[in-house]
Amino acid sequence: MAILILIVMGALLGWFASILVRTEEAGGIFRNIGLGLLASAIGGLSMNGGALFGALGWMALGVAALAALVVLAAYNLIFVVKF
Repeated sequence: MAILILIVMGALLGWFASILVRTEEAGGIFRNIGLGLLASAIGGLSMNGGALFGALGWMALGVAALAALVVLAAYNLIFVVKF
């Protein structure tokens, strides 16, 4: 159950990031979703002790969300936003 929650949360955060930076091309949207999913899974699983199918603690959920937000913000500020 933990991996399912992390996948859904990471994908939603990636999709939301593509809306915020107004990504128009499909590759950019899927890239944001993939980055959010990957960062959320790595952050959440590392705090959850690597348990894929067990319960997900609140600390692991918070770290997963924070990891996804940091990775997405860094990627979009460096590679997407044109000053």
